Amino acid sequence: MPRCRTLQAPALNPIPVPTTPWQITGNHWIALPCIHPIDGAIHAVGVVHRAARAAVEFAGGEDFAGGKEAPLARPYLAIDGVAVDWSEQSLAWERAFGWLPTFTATIGAVVVRATIFAPYGRDADTAGAVYALAFENRAGAAIRLTVGLDGTLGHRQLRVRAPRPFIDAHSVRRGTTEAVVLSGEAVPGLVALAIGSDGAATISTSESASYGIRREVRLPPNGNADTAFFLAVGPEGDGAEATVAVMRRRGWRYLLSATRDALRSLEQTTGNETLDVLINRNLLFAYFYGVGRALDDAHFYLMRTRVPWHSRGVTVREWEALMWTLPAVQLADAPLARELLLRACELHGYSPGQGVRYLDGTLFEPGFSLEGASAYAIAIERYIRETGDDQVVEEPVIADTLYGSFEDVRVRRHEEFPLYSTEISPSGKPTPFAYTLHGNAVAAMALDVFRRTLDEETSKNVDDPEAVRAAFQRHFTRERDGKEILMSAVNLTGEAVADDEPSASVVWLPMYDAADRSDSAYRRTVRSLEIEPRVLVQQIAHLLGPEANETMKWLRRAPLHGGLAAEVVDADGKALENGGDASLAGLLAYMLWLAVHVLGVNP
Repeated sequence: MPRCRTLQAPALNPIPVPTTPWQITGNHWIALPCIHPIDGAIHAVGVVHRAARAAVEFAGGEDFAGGKEAPLARPYLAIDGVAVDWSEQSLAWERAFGWLPTFTATIGAVVVRATIFAPYGRDADTAGAVYALAFENRAGAAIRLTVGLDGTLGHRQLRVRAPRPFIDAHSVRRGTTEAVVLSGEAVPGLVALAIGSDGAATISTSESASYGIRREVRLPPNGNADTAFFLAVGPEGDGAEATVAVMRRRGWRYLLSATRDALRSLEQTTGNETLDVLINRNLLFAYFYGVGRALDDAHFYLMRTRVPWHSRGVTVREWEALMWTLPAVQLADAPLARELLLRACELHGYSPGQGVRYLDGTLFEPGFSLEGASAYAIAIERYIRETGDDQVVEEPVIADTLYGSFEDVRVRRHEEFPLYSTEISPSGKPTPFAYTLHGNAVAAMALDVFRRTLDEETSKNVDDPEAVRAAFQRHFTRERDGKEILMSAVNLTGEAVADDEPSASVVWLPMYDAADRSDSAYRRTVRSLEIEPRVLVQQIAHLLGPEANETMKWLRRAPLHGGLAAEVVDADGKALENGGDASLAGLLAYMLWLAVHVLGVNP
């Protein structure tokens, strides 16, 4: 029997994954995607800015992702006056809760333990990060330490997808509250970064946009000591300094304790330790890098990913936001999921499925997606079913979005058959024919929601979803070698193709009640797919198919992008392009959880 061809990922100039195995952390306010594993240096800090519709990033140099530029903030340590060369030390890294990078190093009689974290949780959520250092003296004599941060502001950029450098000069100056302030010379600016310590410190700056912060620490015999440095962002320098002062007042120990408690509350479990690590690491990555709070208005925004090496940048498609990111957030934090659902309806629901958006809802690239228009109804239904919060439909923006999305789907109906057309696939790739199997499977599920949620008069005009499912069973089924197989797209005049586009793979059909996992035509079609090279979204889909157990094992072994989802991987699961895909990480986490807890796949 001829095999179904898997189409390549959409040609969007995918970016190869960085060669440096960066440590990554952050909160909704601030992203720290580039913490160097050799010396613990922070090479980039990123924030989201609504007015700019973009990410704003500070770094030591333009090629910061390559790890060769000067760092933005590097730890400094001198032991009894002798400076430590971190590149000559061995840093043992761990990730607390899968999200807080920590390293341990033994330098003579001194054991150094460092934790880099962005505070999160009740009374801890701030637009900043903490570099905490703890020291243990294993000698019988006191040791004098000089501890600090050094760095250079060598690059600032605005990034929607492609980076664009700011054209004004960099500014590094001493602030008014025992902090150094990094920004641009232009007034007003978009973002400033302030850095200060948790105690009295010596601050130096240079005309080359470099700085140093130093403080003295006495390490008693066989004793312990610690210190911390705070990095805070604000729309301008005074605000950034004020946030440093708040973090200093609250204290880094409290901030770390609150963050640990908050992260612990988000954790999911399957009973398998290896799988739990994979799920929770990707869940937290989606939680903090697929969702951001804009520095200039403090509102939440959904986006593809905040890492700077993904070609889709901080743009957003409704399908990915509502069907990939939101389910993962919902697992961990139902109140935030509710807020994000309302936010998506507010920003994007006025014209459902019309194309790629800037994070603030402005249209970035037009192109109608049937799945995008249908996603709102499915996401609302899923939220209600999994949280029990049926009061959400009383929100006016929810009702407006449901009626609007129904209208946008309804006008795509074929004149004769209860099937619906689309222009592009969920990934943005043009479809070979207007009527797709995946799109109509999704639309049928959305129609079921419309029939139950719209008013009685309007619901009379909603197609019976079972009629739609029966129609695509008739029109998308063909015989090959005497056996039925499912086509991916048809034109309803006799032509059909079986090209399986990964984001709209036939493997996903059981997810939308369009096929039973045991159906022979479905299983035959899935097994006929050619899946080289591997596109991770399609691999995740196979958790629904006949090879679910093998897929689970493959995902557990796959190195991915430091354990995080990447759009394109090799046959062994090693990330190749568009690593650090936050929305896809959400899908990976949710589907692994679903496979164990709902589908009964053995972890």
